Amino acid sequence: MGTETALLHSVYREITELIGLENTQKIYEYFKGQQVTFPIHMYDPGLVKEAVAGEYDGENIRILVKKYGYSEKTIRRMLRE
Repeated sequence: MGTETALLHSVYREITELIGLENTQKIYEYFKGQQVTFPIHMYDPGLVKEAVAGEYDGENIRILVKKYGYSEKTIRRMLRE
């Protein structure tokens, strides 16, 4: 670990380990001063609902569950709605 990296706050050090210093600096410049939270699901439920409705073929629920990271129960509910 370089001297510059060793001086980082722990969260930035962890991010740097994942994506490198240059990308961490980009994230820092874009979001500095803001509190950022990451939702459990990467994909927006409203948009997933629309996508699932278009992609469902009557037999591919497990594929949709894996693709979008929502539970089978949630995917079925989205389809009913």
